[in-house]
Amino acid sequence: MSERSAERRWVPGDPTRGEPASDRVRVRRDTRKKARYDAESVHAILDATPFCHLAYVHDGHPVAIPTLQVRVGNHLYLHASTGSRVGLSAPGDQPGWPVSVSVTLVDGLVMARSGFHHSINYRSVVVAGEATSVLDLEEKLAVLDATVDHVAPGRAAEVRPPTRRELEATSVVRLSLAEASVKVRQGPPIDEPEDLDLDVWAGVVPMWTTYGEPIPAEDMPAGIPVPASVQALRTVPGAVHPAPPAR
Repeated sequence: MSERSAERRWVPGDPTRGEPASDRVRVRRDTRKKARYDAESVHAILDATPFCHLAYVHDGHPVAIPTLQVRVGNHLYLHASTGSRVGLSAPGDQPGWPVSVSVTLVDGLVMARSGFHHSINYRSVVVAGEATSVLDLEEKLAVLDATVDHVAPGRAAEVRPPTRRELEATSVVRLSLAEASVKVRQGPPIDEPEDLDLDVWAGVVPMWTTYGEPIPAEDMPAGIPVPASVQALRTVPGAVHPAPPAR
């Protein structure tokens, strides 16, 4: 379905898309027709990939870094070294500090007949809120195991648990998913009517992430087989985060 058709079909207030929890996650301007706010849509994208970007303020300056995330229930968890800018920005056991997390899955390049209308098919989530430090040891351990399993399901059970020293050197933060918005763009290019007869190719080039053949570490002793969690990554059919059909 084209973007113009989607705009005609949906109006703000559609219950299947939910309503924004606050103005800071409300999608505005002409992209609001791509917006969703329901928990199911938010969770699906967060669960499709461990990769994200975390934005926060350190020493009065905005910073954005790539990192890993994992969703547990209605919270998002991230981790970093206690000596990193993320860890140093955490206010210890004081109330939370403002952050924003974004996750994007790119599903295809949208090639239009004009450069102006080129785009991408994507699914994205933006979460805003107050991050808090996880101080409970059991919760911290559970989150770190969940993060490892989000990268490769089953991997946490195959490796040794973190030492106390490693735990002390790791900062884990929790972010509520109460304020989150989803934007989705699917479908073909939307060209101007006067461009449809141009002798220019238009269409979509699908994109996805795949896994290659595992490469063992050079210092690994001979005879250690590839574990089940790693083997399973190679069996993902076609794509790590396949796009849903266009609606």
